[in-house]
Amino acid sequence: MSVLVILIPVSLFLGLLGLVGFLWTIRTHQYEDPVGEASRILLNFDDEGPRDKTEN
Repeated sequence: MSVLVILIPVSLFLGLLGLVGFLWTIRTHQYEDPVGEASRILLNFDDEGPRDKTEN
């Protein structure tokens, strides 16, 4: 029973920490346009063009 005195506040603290982290990501617009970010990464690889193996 004395373990619950420790576990309950720790679990509440971790839950609150997760909530604060989630709210921070919303405020800093981390979830805006996730599809655009994914395609932007792929476009950066396409800009390099094909590599010629004889350039060594």
